[in-house]
Amino acid sequence: LYYFMDPESYELIPIDESLLGDSFKFVTENMPCVVMSYKGKVFAVEPPNFVELTVTQTDPGFAGNTATNATKPATVETGATVKVPLFINEGDRIKIDTRSGEYLERAKG
Repeated sequence: LYYFMDPESYELIPIDESLLGDSFKFVTENMPCVVMSYKGKVFAVEPPNFVELTVTQTDPGFAGNTATNATKPATVETGATVKVPLFINEGDRIKIDTRSGEYLERAKG
């Protein structure tokens, strides 16, 4: 079971893992999600469409590695693996589309 809190009533809503899709591998604690219910029964939970996460492990890029569209695997803070461009390093924050699981860009700021 996972617990989600209603930000208005502070009510804790227990949700079975089976209602959470693959996109939840990108969700961190305290991240706002949309919980959909009908007559008090939860039928779906949606994370934000885009999240910014920190790369915790990836192979270093090498100078001169400029092959177009070349990617490498990177693990983010939630433990999920994403294919990223060669210039991304450990500690970088990246923006990910939770619907497709794809790297979008290096996070700004």
